[in-house]
Amino acid sequence: MATENGCKVKHRSHHSSMNSNQLEVPVHTQSPSLEMLLRRLRASDAQQDDNFANILDVVGEFGTFQRRLVALTFVPNILLAVFMFADIFMFAAQKPYCNTSWILAVEPNLSEAQQLNLTLPREPNGSFQTCLMYLPVTWDLDSIIHFGLNYTQSCQDGWIYPEAKKRSLVNEFDLVCGKDQNTEGVQTMLTAGLLIGSLIFGFVSDKLGRYPTILMSLLGLTVFGFGTAFVNTFRQYLFFRFGVSQALVCYAISSVCLATEWLIGQHRAHAIILEHCFFSVGFMFLNGLAYSLSHWRLLFLLGGAPVFPLISYIWIIPESPRWLLMKWKVEEAKQMLCYAAGVNKKIIPLSLLDKLQPPGKKVIKASVLDFYNNKYLLRVTLVMGCVWFTVGYSYFMLILKLKDLGINIHFTRVIPSIVEVPARLCCIFLLEQIGRKWSLIVTTFQGSLMCLLVLILPSGPRLKWPRCLATDLKSMMIILVVLGEFSLAASVSLFFIYTAELLPTVLRATGLGLVSLAWATGAISSLAVSYQKFIILPIFLCCISATLSLSLCSMLPETQDQALPDNLEHYFLQTRNVAEDMFTEEVVSSEGC
Repeated sequence: MATENGCKVKHRSHHSSMNSNQLEVPVHTQSPSLEMLLRRLRASDAQQDDNFANILDVVGEFGTFQRRLVALTFVPNILLAVFMFADIFMFAAQKPYCNTSWILAVEPNLSEAQQLNLTLPREPNGSFQTCLMYLPVTWDLDSIIHFGLNYTQSCQDGWIYPEAKKRSLVNEFDLVCGKDQNTEGVQTMLTAGLLIGSLIFGFVSDKLGRYPTILMSLLGLTVFGFGTAFVNTFRQYLFFRFGVSQALVCYAISSVCLATEWLIGQHRAHAIILEHCFFSVGFMFLNGLAYSLSHWRLLFLLGGAPVFPLISYIWIIPESPRWLLMKWKVEEAKQMLCYAAGVNKKIIPLSLLDKLQPPGKKVIKASVLDFYNNKYLLRVTLVMGCVWFTVGYSYFMLILKLKDLGINIHFTRVIPSIVEVPARLCCIFLLEQIGRKWSLIVTTFQGSLMCLLVLILPSGPRLKWPRCLATDLKSMMIILVVLGEFSLAASVSLFFIYTAELLPTVLRATGLGLVSLAWATGAISSLAVSYQKFIILPIFLCCISATLSLSLCSMLPETQDQALPDNLEHYFLQTRNVAEDMFTEEVVSSEGC
């Protein structure tokens, strides 16, 4: 497969232009020997990167192999949305009443209305109390009707839900009358799983590779996602939600790394955007299932059924050749590239393939400590962490505000999910016009601004305006929330593209996992401040986080049309190149004098 056969290597135009820009030095009266030395140093530094880029050019920028790789991400991303947001539909409001079937032993022919009327105390407004019942007695029915029951107690034999139209977790596990606080534990367990999964599986992906980590995540989706339909207790449900959340973040990180390292140029960004579009499609799919199905277990059974065809990924998902090269698995990397070339009906010249060598003279060792020791990595992690915190905080705050408006749950979720698809597709236009960095800044700024406006406008119990003005204000808030989610959905896709290109191959997944901690922290912060009495606190946090993240993000470099970094030496060389330019300018100015 990897034979010459007269095949020509086509160099990418953007790489050649980038390298020429990198090699430029001030003209003026510069010393030829100094200029030649700088050019040789930089050419040596970029040689490895150019060889890999040239091979990918020969393999095909976006051939059959790459298109198939992108298509393989569609179904898992649909499942990610189903398993991540299923809890929204698990706790439909149910009105419970104490189970007072004891009176049926006295008179089996009582109707449900008669049973409730005789055994349940009433509220001052005439409705039945939901958490109290009359103490059972051994009287006959006539005595109960004539004298009535007076002594009350809490429900002893569970609850009934006569008005319930669907089977949810609330009436499955009786999450009412004090037990309803357990529903908050679901969000806590989901967030905890995201936090732990971000720490563990980012590191695992960089250690073991993209291929085994993706398989582990798919196994987790099968066991903890589809398996949720068979839990017998609410504690088991919490445990399974904790497990599936780790699988979610594991796949999200590993799939982005795999697409980033296989694709080049604009195809890399388009693949990640398309991948996230199918995440939004999965949310719409979940909405349709939740609306049509009457049992929560069926939602997990039918929604999780597509996980079984993913078993075939064992044989069709490829490993990242960049990662293999960084681990000194040169022959495996060459075999993977030759296989991709064969699928695309291309041939890699042997002369070019032989130039593919691992950087350095030994296996590259990188660890989490490098995010502290390496100043550039530390700066990237802190800045992108601030951005991710702002996006997570603003997104969840918008969701909470929309929930406070009292709108139908299916409407509040299906409209934003529909809007998210064009929002992510608009990223393609933004990336072509203003690049990665400024696209992320613009979308994050717009999303934070919408969140700020929603927080400033009065809503909920505080809304004491005339009816017509209240209706108009409610409509305005819905529009602001939708616009905010439109911008923040675009920010999420841009964030993954930009961050993956900023981080080196040896620590790309670990870095994505670390900054994902900030997103979970933002989500937790939104939940915490929303329950505070100080109305100014959510507004203050929104302003501070947005201002800090946007100002810091503007200090990072642009990555569009730049070589993808593979190791930590890349950042040292970048710093050295800047120092060399400054030194050259000083030499030129001194010679000019």
